[in-house]
Amino acid sequence: MTNSSLIGCGRWGTFLGWYSVNCAKFDNVDMYDIPTSPNFIELKETRKNSYLCMTNNMILHENIEDVLQNDFIIISIGCQHFRSLCKQLNGYNIAGKTFLLAMKGLEESTAKTMYQIMREEVSQPVHIAVLAGPGHVQDYMKKVPSCAVIDSDEPETTRHVIDMMQSELIRFYFGADLIGNQIGAALKNVIGLAAGILDGLEWYGLKGALMARAPVEVGRFIAHFGGNPKTAYGLAHLGDYEATLFSKHSHNRMYGEQFAKGEAFGKLAEGVPTLKAVKLIADKEHIDMPISQALYKAIYEKQDIKSAIRSMFDRNLKQEF
Repeated sequence: MTNSSLIGCGRWGTFLGWYSVNCAKFDNVDMYDIPTSPNFIELKETRKNSYLCMTNNMILHENIEDVLQNDFIIISIGCQHFRSLCKQLNGYNIAGKTFLLAMKGLEESTAKTMYQIMREEVSQPVHIAVLAGPGHVQDYMKKVPSCAVIDSDEPETTRHVIDMMQSELIRFYFGADLIGNQIGAALKNVIGLAAGILDGLEWYGLKGALMARAPVEVGRFIAHFGGNPKTAYGLAHLGDYEATLFSKHSHNRMYGEQFAKGEAFGKLAEGVPTLKAVKLIADKEHIDMPISQALYKAIYEKQDIKSAIRSMFDRNLKQEF
């Protein structure tokens, strides 16, 4: 019998737990979240959430050590809490285990990827892979297929994760740019904020321009850190645009839309702290990021939204390519 584990029972994490035992090659999944979290309480009391019903082979645990017995562990928590989780994990014997990181964001205070954080904080030898690409729980539960990418610094780990997770519902591709896929996945959430703002302003005509120019900007950011700028045009970034820039299910797009309308959005939008991380590193390293800079002016500096967006058009004229 092959069991998987899950840390993080939000909508995406719970789905990945469900997927691992209902579509992929695992028999049972041991699931953990902070026992007082609303998501965990809902699952414990009702065996379901707004998106799916738990099957009998999905087992909830209130102690994290109970889910660290398995060799394959999926993590899906808020990116800004990941470093503290890694410090906690290092207190257990996790040597040799495989971790699949299913979060898309950068640490706000350091602009580091989740992979970098885990390598920094976990001193034991573990295998780490990252998941990126499009997909919404609501669509998957309707059996709408999609594609994603798995990447790692160890080709054998990439292959192992894909072998265990591949199904007719999700086609996984082999990643070849660990840096680019993580940055691309994180920054597509930032671009989602911009798309939502354009929706809120009813400036729909600019969304095509946003889609054309954003991968150029993101590719520039990826290249600065040693990745391949072309990765911005792959599944992790451009491939996730429909799910992030247009879908009604996208938290980042909805955050931007409601922000533009002067309304609050009460759910997690990873693009907001990631935007601060991008601004931090772009200023420090002098990376030209006009879309991100304009968003920062609107969201963090409270500049007039229309003026912030229009500031991109006041830049010096240049060739497209």
